[in-house]
Amino acid sequence: MSDAEALNHDEDNDDAPIQLARANDVLPTEIHILPVASRPFFPGQAVPLMMDAAHWSPTMRAVAETEHKMLGVILVDSETSEEANSAQFRAIGTACRVHRIHQQDGHLQVLVECLQRFRLAGWLAETAPFRARVTYLPEPVSAPSSDVKAYAMAVINTIKELLPLNPLYVEELRMFLDRFGPDDPSHLSDFAASLTTSTKDQLQEVLEILPLLPRMEKVLVLLNNELELARAQQKIRRTVEDKMQKQQREFFLREQLKAIQKELGIAKDDRTAEIDKFRLRLKELTLTEQAQKRVEEELEKMGMLETGSPEYAVTRNYLDWITLLPWGKHSKDKLDLKRARRVLDHDHYGLEDVKLRILEFLAVGIHKGEIAGSIILLVGPPGVGKTSIGRSIADALGRRFYRFSVGGIRDEAEIKGHRRTYIGAMPGKFLQAIKETETSNPVILLDEIDKIGASYHGDPASALLEVLDPEQNVDFLDHYLDLRFDLSKVLFVCTANQLDSIPAPLLDRMEVIQLSGYIAEEKLQIAKKYLLPRQLERAGLAKDSVKMDTKTLRALIDGYARDAGVRRLEKQLGKIVRKIAVQLLEGKLTPIRVRDDNLKFYLGGAVFRDERKLSGPGVITGLAWTAMGGATLSIEAVRTHSFTRGFKLTGQLGEVMKESAEIAYGYLIGHAQEFGANPSFFENAFIHVHVPAGATPKDGPSAGITLVSALLSLARNQPVRRIAMTGEITLTGEVFPVGGIREKLIAARRAGIKEIILPEDNRSDFEEVPEHVRKGLKVHFASRYNDVLPLLF
Repeated sequence: MSDAEALNHDEDNDDAPIQLARANDVLPTEIHILPVASRPFFPGQAVPLMMDAAHWSPTMRAVAETEHKMLGVILVDSETSEEANSAQFRAIGTACRVHRIHQQDGHLQVLVECLQRFRLAGWLAETAPFRARVTYLPEPVSAPSSDVKAYAMAVINTIKELLPLNPLYVEELRMFLDRFGPDDPSHLSDFAASLTTSTKDQLQEVLEILPLLPRMEKVLVLLNNELELARAQQKIRRTVEDKMQKQQREFFLREQLKAIQKELGIAKDDRTAEIDKFRLRLKELTLTEQAQKRVEEELEKMGMLETGSPEYAVTRNYLDWITLLPWGKHSKDKLDLKRARRVLDHDHYGLEDVKLRILEFLAVGIHKGEIAGSIILLVGPPGVGKTSIGRSIADALGRRFYRFSVGGIRDEAEIKGHRRTYIGAMPGKFLQAIKETETSNPVILLDEIDKIGASYHGDPASALLEVLDPEQNVDFLDHYLDLRFDLSKVLFVCTANQLDSIPAPLLDRMEVIQLSGYIAEEKLQIAKKYLLPRQLERAGLAKDSVKMDTKTLRALIDGYARDAGVRRLEKQLGKIVRKIAVQLLEGKLTPIRVRDDNLKFYLGGAVFRDERKLSGPGVITGLAWTAMGGATLSIEAVRTHSFTRGFKLTGQLGEVMKESAEIAYGYLIGHAQEFGANPSFFENAFIHVHVPAGATPKDGPSAGITLVSALLSLARNQPVRRIAMTGEITLTGEVFPVGGIREKLIAARRAGIKEIILPEDNRSDFEEVPEHVRKGLKVHFASRYNDVLPLLF
């Protein structure tokens, strides 16, 4: 304890012996005050202060001019010391002696020695430089009690635990021990508090507690909090260091291993390994001269590039693609006609004419010794098996099969690839297919070729010309590879629902095979042999758990699946099988019989009903072709009134059909008397022609003779026999041929019409229709309308 402290202490203790004090040890009662905003200072510390020169120079100058060089440091409640006013000062601070003042770069560096606590007694100057009267609060000097000693030991032990966790504490402890001993509990508690990272309010609380025991209790709590915090930080630091050391160790070991392997010639670096991998692949391939040259250039470039550079990645991917393509690799074709016939018969029921065309195509290939250079286009309504025929062709030939849909493709880069300059560039679909199948002669199926689109990205249909043309695809150029690749050995199979939307140049390169819809008898066999067993297998049911007789299947086909294909039929069978799966889980005994009279329970009301037999004068049944197959088309003509002469058409008719109606109306007025109608009928008759169903768009020339017949029936007021017809009419009465004869005959059979009129020029098309479709139909051929007339009434 200093002499000044002793002197102040003796003023309060009369019994204490009187000691003399040196003049410079007596602390002045009026001193300059310096605010600090971060944390309070404790007696016994030597603290360097950094402060703004512009703001605090007057204060420090005033202190320097005093004899005692004393300064009071007090914590303030403001954010910074510069903002402080006299109301924000705490009541108790620390008296400090200034030892050194140094100015640099607009800052004052001041070293102060903290001596003793004081209490503010009153302000002498309430603005900077602050000045105040103070009362000193000396440290207790009596011999410490056993409690104080116990707390002192606890504080020292906690500091010992802190020392290994933070090396900075060691230096601070050494400085403390140079000035005070461990048996000085007051300075020990102040020193321990100053070690912690507690808040300024907690530290100020310690500064303001004068009795030793409560102060030490408070300090011990703060020290323990500091210890917990230091331990947590140490744990986190150790975890991070362990992870880093492990990674660094592994990295060094890996690098050493690479260096050792390189020295021994056991292993290579990543770049060398990649190049060797590509060279190994190239040994098994037969590249063209151009491709070989390009590969060597790229390998040379790759050897010079840094592995981390973007150019390296681009070159590596390019070489990867080139070396994965099956240059000169072909699968061996199974040129066996009997086997091919067996595969086609196993996979598909009916479609005899289609199978025959495919076998003819294969036979030509067998004679040549290879199958190449042809594009088959399978055209037909949805659900008739176009895609599965493509797969069967691949199976029959023993070739790899790859299918992709071109429906909706709008970017020609999908066909011919992106240029290598673009990020994420890759070859087109065809080279992807070749890479996937790993042979240069797979069967590639292009689905939905009639739905290919065009946009500002280009015209994919035109891009397909180069791919599909046997004269051009020998050296097909993909934009990504920028090398010629031979696609001439690939067998392309395309599918479409209709021919109208396929560009003519593309269609010209294809061999068209028409697939018409199935008749009820064919659907019956397909349901028995293929669809029902497949649905039972998918549902995990035994084959004999469901029984459906022929009568039930016929009722199902007629009432719920009357369209051209068998997709809807398979869906309806799936619906029945799912309901049966529920019944089996509910305890119903197998086999469950599905009869025609309980189909409604499984499927609801019938979707298709028998077409209403429209009859009477002016009503005729026509035959139409749609993308979904054939359909019957009733045409009604009525005289609505006789106020004026006129002609009206309804039923969502297209331009061609409206023109057909105009031609029919004009032709009949010119020949009314010849055909047994009263010419005066048309003079004051307003005629309305309607083609149900009104919601379905209809177009095409094939209703020409049907429209003439409907108008003639109305004019003669005589109903027509049960007969259906199709054919285009001209103004001179010629009957021109129309398309879709097979589909139209199937539609007539479905509607139960046995007598049909067709154009004479369609006789050859009729003869190509399979015998089982023609069976039971009475067909008349007409070259002029005069040939139709005798058959009507």
